[in-house]
Amino acid sequence: MTRLGRIASRSGPQAHGGLAPRAGSLEEIARFGSNPGQLRMKVRAPRTRGPRAPLVVVLHGCTQSAEDYAGPAGWLDLADRFGFVVVAPEQARSNNPNLCFNWFEPGDSQRQGGEAASIAQMVSHAIRTFDLDRARVFVTGLSAGGAMTSVMLATHPEMFAGGAIVAGLPYGVAGSVGEALEAMTTASPLSAERLGDLVRGATDHPGPWPTVTVWHGQVDRVVRPSAGEAAAAQWRDVHQAAGPALTARTPDGRDFVVWRSSKGDPAVELHRVPGLGHGAPVRAHGPNGCGQASRHTPETGLSSTFEIALGWGLVERDVLNHAAEPAGDPAPEPLTPLSWRGADPSTVGATINDALRAAGLLR
Repeated sequence: MTRLGRIASRSGPQAHGGLAPRAGSLEEIARFGSNPGQLRMKVRAPRTRGPRAPLVVVLHGCTQSAEDYAGPAGWLDLADRFGFVVVAPEQARSNNPNLCFNWFEPGDSQRQGGEAASIAQMVSHAIRTFDLDRARVFVTGLSAGGAMTSVMLATHPEMFAGGAIVAGLPYGVAGSVGEALEAMTTASPLSAERLGDLVRGATDHPGPWPTVTVWHGQVDRVVRPSAGEAAAAQWRDVHQAAGPALTARTPDGRDFVVWRSSKGDPAVELHRVPGLGHGAPVRAHGPNGCGQASRHTPETGLSSTFEIALGWGLVERDVLNHAAEPAGDPAPEPLTPLSWRGADPSTVGATINDALRAAGLLR
């Protein structure tokens, strides 16, 4: 299976400094920089990890705390078991009453100043404090956190090897609350080239660019599936990944598409999850299971977190089997692609607007 990310060799876990986490908890670091966006920095830094460990930045959605997303989604579980560090920025109500990251505010979505700069400061502080591998820094988020993931990938592309946008939006498609709501519910009128220009205009970075994977539920009525299609189109244009694409379908009906860069490397991946509303799918039990079911992380038998971490080379398939199976509820078989087939690039970015039912998972 073609996967995104840099598969790096992993040493066996060993004692290596850092915070001693409590079960299911994050530790706060009060001083990490000037913090122009006035965010809180929370960290999971397992003592048992290899030298020069990777770092994953995990961004929560609206109405959530850092713990509300990083824990149920499975990122803390995976960090403890596979020895990488999680930085989970947390929004304050003084910034946004619904605890959304302000991905749509110009002052918070540019390279200099605001929330984007605060998150970048957290990354730099964590790398220095925990002696992490600068070449293995990744960012992911759900909903508003997914949109903020787009912001970080665009405004600090040199900082990240890859990013995962879950139920999020492309960079630069909104500059106000009204425009944000429109972008969430209406297909973007911008072409892929114009979307790519928004990323290229965010910095003077010449490349290389982070790899990007997009996950979106196909019955999402909070952030319509067309936003996920547009996010993938944006990064396809940045990577000049015109095709041909590779597609795969799994037994549960999920399909994903991979586009290669102009150099032939996997660059952009889009996962379309049927029957999923607004949230990050989890598989809490069985092989490759992690996290727990919650309002924003519905149990589907599929873990987006595990698959994302696998693509980044942070975990190994079929190793994680820590939770006992509920009586009479056997876990589904691990997902594997049934077939690869060539895809016409002109059809890959088609907008999916015919949601089958309301999701109702946020606000």
